[in-house]
Amino acid sequence: MNPLTPVHVATLPPARFREVLDPPQWEILDSANRHAREILGDRRIWSLNSTASGGGVAEMLQSLVAYARGAGVDARWSVIDGEPDFFVLTKRIHHKLHGSPGDGGPLGPAEREVYERVTRANAERLALELRDGDVVLLHDPQTAGMLPVLKDHDVHLIWRSHIGIDEPNEHVREVWDFLLPYVNDARAFIFTRREYCPPQLLDRDLTIIPPSIDVFAQKNQSMTTEQVVSILATAGILDAEAVVPPSYLHHDGREDLVARRAEMDEDEPLTLEDRLVVQVSRWDPLKDPVGVMQGFAEHVAPYVADARLVLAGPSPAGVTDDPEGAVVLEEVRAARLALEPDVRRRVHLACLPMDDRAENAAIVNAIQRRASIVVQKSLAEGFGLTVAEAMWKDRPVVASGVGGIQDQIVDGESGVLLEDPTDLAAYGSAVTALLADPATMEAMGDAARERVRAEFLGSRHLIQYLGLFQRLTEGDGFGTGG
Repeated sequence: MNPLTPVHVATLPPARFREVLDPPQWEILDSANRHAREILGDRRIWSLNSTASGGGVAEMLQSLVAYARGAGVDARWSVIDGEPDFFVLTKRIHHKLHGSPGDGGPLGPAEREVYERVTRANAERLALELRDGDVVLLHDPQTAGMLPVLKDHDVHLIWRSHIGIDEPNEHVREVWDFLLPYVNDARAFIFTRREYCPPQLLDRDLTIIPPSIDVFAQKNQSMTTEQVVSILATAGILDAEAVVPPSYLHHDGREDLVARRAEMDEDEPLTLEDRLVVQVSRWDPLKDPVGVMQGFAEHVAPYVADARLVLAGPSPAGVTDDPEGAVVLEEVRAARLALEPDVRRRVHLACLPMDDRAENAAIVNAIQRRASIVVQKSLAEGFGLTVAEAMWKDRPVVASGVGGIQDQIVDGESGVLLEDPTDLAAYGSAVTALLADPATMEAMGDAARERVRAEFLGSRHLIQYLGLFQRLTEGDGFGTGG
């Protein structure tokens, strides 16, 4: 039996956070870093999820595992394997946890057989590599079925759910009926928001840890205006001259260049004169890309002559755990083609290359930095890392007041929250009002960056993880050497 697929992650020095933290924040992180090895000893910290790229969980793991290693922790990350039917099922579960029927399929005995077969096989492969005292952090529904297989090993099992809605409906309850027999075997639980936790787990060992962004990663690192233009021009997103190399930095300081082009659906190219309203997300119906487009066409385009909409997302072929991405992309393309020609020419779809994760992230960074306004008009959202990413770049964000988005934005101060995500007129009015008021846009962008610096950096995330791991491993008798 072969081991699970490991994800290669570099080792990064946590000391670099000193650049962006205030002195009290840095002192807390520095103390945690100095004590991490003492607390954890030679225990391994395992993170398991379903994809190495294409989603917020993968992005966070790429960063957090690297900084944990930099603090002397033996942190590892592996990705589970699955057959197509398994990922169709887990996508159905994903939608239902967000309160949506998804594809309308059942969660019955046949689905349970597929789920248990795949998760059991992955758990048995992981078990071959575990040592007594290890900490195993399993992410989201794709991994929950591994818990019953691993419970008899002398390891600390934590299950983390990144998704949910504040007011559960029948779809959410159906999913928890399906998942609870598996997750009950976890020793501790992590949720993004307390509201996402089912009633059956509220009296268990529960920790609330909001996600975070890595401000040094390719998706968030600083870029000059010339770099932004050159990257977008090279990627075929902007009709402009690349006056400097389309460069970005890897974590080790090595410079690289954007070379691949995005696949664009457009009638005419974007120019430097255009003001961009941008949404970057997976091609997912819960991100409501068609609604974003219709709201722009009906309530922004008629009033702001130089505004253009860019809907950007990953090439579906590069996101292995999202089988419906290609279907949603075709729906968005059809909706765009149905627009009146004068509006359609101001709507641009960018399907971003996924061959190289760092390159993809650099292109996303440039798109967000070129935006006048970033939108995240999700119908449901576990957290929405694209919101924090845009806020870090001083962008005013217009977003739905759902899920973790409402934890990030202070309405009217560091962004605009939409009370009803389906109210296209309200969305369009918010965008139009900001475009007409550059001073408010600038002030909102400044407040947004400070909000992220204070609340949503990876340093806070690492400290919370270490506190949980310390509490779980105290006195277990394993891994205290080294």
